[in-house]
Amino acid sequence: MGQKINPLGFRLGTTQHHHSFWFEKPKNYSVSLQEDEKIRNCIKNYVQKNRRISSGFEGIARIEIKKRIDLIQVIIYIGFPNFLIEGQTGSIEELQVNIQKKLHSVNRRLNITITKVEKPYGQPNILAEYIALQLKNRVSFRKAMKKAIELAEQTDTKGIQVQIAGRINGKEIARVEWIREGRVPLQTIRAKIDHCSYTIRTIYGVLGIKIWIFWEEQ
Repeated sequence: MGQKINPLGFRLGTTQHHHSFWFEKPKNYSVSLQEDEKIRNCIKNYVQKNRRISSGFEGIARIEIKKRIDLIQVIIYIGFPNFLIEGQTGSIEELQVNIQKKLHSVNRRLNITITKVEKPYGQPNILAEYIALQLKNRVSFRKAMKKAIELAEQTDTKGIQVQIAGRINGKEIARVEWIREGRVPLQTIRAKIDHCSYTIRTIYGVLGIKIWIFWEEQ
């Protein structure tokens, strides 16, 4: 059986870049890593708690963190113009206060920037959230996967693969189901591939969703 590797880590320095930019002494490295995780979790929890019911899901594509000695800069790439973008500066300030409380950082300023993603359904995280929402609403898993692929194809992708694993449709034995459309060359390092793995809790148990999107060869 082939050895699996995360497609993003496999392509660092060629077609992918790090989502965290900072340097740290070896003894402080783990603390800084935990800080990043706290920031990301705090943002996701805040968006989940304050999102509109009609929007259904968060729409966060990715969160990039850049650190200097006196500044932490957080860039949130968001797919849909929800409450964070619609001119409500109060919500961003509230989010900044929440994060600073979590981090207990007095000496460093925190700066949060919101960037809108042009093609939201070309982002694997947003597609995975879409599938998760459909599965929670008891839509057939195959129908949800096909609809997600249709949405992704509208964004000029060259290939997409969607995989769902777990107790699908409440069956007693867990299994893996996947659909591929177009090319997804995982062995080619030059190929620009976006990937995400997403966990969803249903009444039957935990399901895992994985999505690979192939954009181009460089």
